[in-house]
Amino acid sequence: MTPPTSGPTSDPAFAAEFPAATREQWLALVDKALKGAPFEKKLVGRTYDGLRIEPLYARRSDVGPLAGRAPAQPWQIMVRVDHPDPAQANRLALEELENGATGLALVCGGSIGGHGFGLDASADNLARALDGVYLDGIGIEFDLTREAKDAPAHVAALVKRLGLAPARCDLRAAFDPLGLMAAGASAAMPWTTIAPLFAALVGDLAAQGFRGPFACADGRAVHNAGGSEAQELAFVLGNALAYLRALETSGIALEQARRMIFFRLAADADQFLTMAKFRAVRRLWARVEEASGLRPQPVFVSAETAWRMMTRRDPYVNMLRTTIAAFAAGLGGANAVTALPFTQAIGLPDAFARRVARNTQLILLEESNLAKVSDPAAGSGGIEALTDELCRAAWTLFQEIEAAGGAAAAIGKGLIQAKVAQTRAARAQAVATRRDPLTGTSEFPQIGEAEVSVLMRAPGVVPAEEQSLESRDRLPQDEAARAPGMTSLPAIRLAEPYEALRDAADRALEKTGARPKVFLANLGKPADYTARATFAKNLFEAGGVEAVEFSSPLPVEQGNAAFASAFKQSGAGLACLCSSDEVYAAQGAQAAKALADAGAVHIYLAGRPGEAAESLQKAGIKTFIYAGCDVLSTLRAVHDKLKLT
Repeated sequence: MTPPTSGPTSDPAFAAEFPAATREQWLALVDKALKGAPFEKKLVGRTYDGLRIEPLYARRSDVGPLAGRAPAQPWQIMVRVDHPDPAQANRLALEELENGATGLALVCGGSIGGHGFGLDASADNLARALDGVYLDGIGIEFDLTREAKDAPAHVAALVKRLGLAPARCDLRAAFDPLGLMAAGASAAMPWTTIAPLFAALVGDLAAQGFRGPFACADGRAVHNAGGSEAQELAFVLGNALAYLRALETSGIALEQARRMIFFRLAADADQFLTMAKFRAVRRLWARVEEASGLRPQPVFVSAETAWRMMTRRDPYVNMLRTTIAAFAAGLGGANAVTALPFTQAIGLPDAFARRVARNTQLILLEESNLAKVSDPAAGSGGIEALTDELCRAAWTLFQEIEAAGGAAAAIGKGLIQAKVAQTRAARAQAVATRRDPLTGTSEFPQIGEAEVSVLMRAPGVVPAEEQSLESRDRLPQDEAARAPGMTSLPAIRLAEPYEALRDAADRALEKTGARPKVFLANLGKPADYTARATFAKNLFEAGGVEAVEFSSPLPVEQGNAAFASAFKQSGAGLACLCSSDEVYAAQGAQAAKALADAGAVHIYLAGRPGEAAESLQKAGIKTFIYAGCDVLSTLRAVHDKLKLT
């Protein structure tokens, strides 16, 4: 079909006929739309670092692309090798590589990214897990523990036995003693003792001819613990500088030492902040290089999709979360990306979950061609502004770390851990009030969802019917693994408080054969009650309590009798009124009294009480639920009333 040669849509000069709009004109229209509401409150967002997110940004013409991956080069598609059985780990690794993966992340048991699984990193186990793998054709990245510090040397020995040239092997050893120390995955030792040992391990691999990098400044410990983007960046920057100093002290030239260091960051479902974070780490490290008298060079940056955003309930939503995270990391310039399979929080993923994680990246690269443009965010007003603000906030915190005596001293004093704890508390409150919603968990839960398949359930995650008192009371693995006498960064998932409530409700279902219920008494016409009934259903079912709805079109007195009868037949112990404020004023008190007389243990009302609060409370309404209320506290109280805890 031949495109039109005339007309307004085909004329490139058409837009020139209109005068350029100014920000002042836009603000005048905004003010009219807001009708006096404050601009700052309604349209300006804030990150957990306090950074402003404006509703509108101008294009930046004063910046160019950040140097990252080579032009038009794809990032490495990394897949986890975390099955504790080396034979099974080998089978899964070969299957992943045969179907498009371009790198293996060797996860050692007990590491920051282990999440209950991982290899016993002995020489024999690693050789078995890598049997048949072309070690000089893929990326190899480690997730180490202090006990598994010899794992890279074991793989290096395997490379030699196979007659491969070390320089042709992309071996990223990922020694990260400070990250392990902060995460509580390693016994606290003086940095003066650790630093020479660390430098010796790195120096040995370099002496054998491997290109590296070998030392990893890993931010996942901060991210897993609920930290902010600036906190994660400052943490990795401080650690990387400590590693640079340790390597120089050991006799390695700075020019060579800086090539031995790489970064690993968490990528989550906040697309723009993730892109800005991955861009910011390159700018921050370039500044450290300049301050060290070095000419900045592109540094290797690895990504793993975030652990804290993963959910056990409605895990299919995790596919969307990891897609956004991998997308953002790739566009942010990551050199390698590991996407956690969507069932990772439940247990060891099966072939289907692994295939989805792998193919997500293949589609982004091979079908969407996302790697074809270098730094596509360059010049974007919003992302450039976020990158700038993140750099400033992270650099300020990095200076605090340096003023405390460096990364090791700051970790030992708990400086970083204390700041992360404050952010974690703020996140917990936002999750509790659903200001930060978790789709499928705190919002729009599927109360009757079927269990998904995994190869092996994670420690402490077993079906409700198999749970014993001992397994229910078991401490989370990260709590049990903390080094004594030192504040650590605990690995959390934001969905855990809601999942605990769902688990308790499921145990009641298994025990009694009936799911705990709440009766929703919908007053008036559908237009009156639908919105608040939907809100109440989502709220109660986020705690595993099934919402049974009943609506009566009868006159008030007959309708109340119908509500009372339906409530008795429902088997529910709790009731909730759902309607508009106008209907509450006319019928709420009578309906509440009818439900109380019918035996409702506790009566809720969906909505803020307003001026009718006193009369509604006198009629028997005990709790009001509304957008912004503390949902977790409400649901815990529901469980107490139903004796589910």
